[in-house]
Amino acid sequence: MEAGRPIVLSIAGFDPCGGAGLLADSKTFEQHKVYGLGICTAQTIQTENRFISVRWEREEDILQSLDTMLSYYPVKVVKTGIVEDVCVLEKIVSFIHQKNSSIKIIIDTVLTASSGFDFWKKETGRELLVQTLEKAYLITPNYNEVKQLAYSSDAKEAAQKLSAFCNVLLKGGHNSEEIGVDYLFTKNDIEKIPAGITDVYPKHGSGCVLSAAITANLATGHDLLTACKRAKKYIEHFLSSNATLSGYHHV
Repeated sequence: MEAGRPIVLSIAGFDPCGGAGLLADSKTFEQHKVYGLGICTAQTIQTENRFISVRWEREEDILQSLDTMLSYYPVKVVKTGIVEDVCVLEKIVSFIHQKNSSIKIIIDTVLTASSGFDFWKKETGRELLVQTLEKAYLITPNYNEVKQLAYSSDAKEAAQKLSAFCNVLLKGGHNSEEIGVDYLFTKNDIEKIPAGITDVYPKHGSGCVLSAAITANLATGHDLLTACKRAKKYIEHFLSSNATLSGYHHV
């Protein structure tokens, strides 16, 4: 397929209220003028403030769809959202890496929904997690997620540990000491990304939107730090768009 826009792929859940997952990613991609593909990992029943249930898609169906998309489309960047557990995530990431190792993989480490539902039911084995991270380009945990992933009580220390395997954008929404301040950890550096707009409201799916915006900016040729800074500006406009839990997309 020949396309005028860079092609990106979201592997995520279907949220019927449109705030998170595939629908949120698709809205974000369109605003950034990239062509977005999507593979569904789960069907959820939820609103922006209530999570009722999840039905996971079969692993073999996800991988078959992934094979089809990557065989036909020149995908530049892939992002993942909710997956059943780290075992499924590792298989997805390994498949992408084997199919085309030049594709950048962004992992939005969604461990708990904003409405309170826990996704990863199995223990995160360190060896399997490391194998997964070594094939990824970037992970985007918040302060709670990064501590869980690295078995650490200190978020920045945890992010530093994980950056030995891939780049880490530590999101500052849950940091009471520096609210809204993000940190980008790479193997050799740490970049502080301060908040711009501070008059913001909590939003369902904000992590999905941020990682999708980073994905789009990488696909359009920006370096990692620039992509993260541009995505931060986008998410701040999203967070300030209204006072409800459902944000509006605009540039």
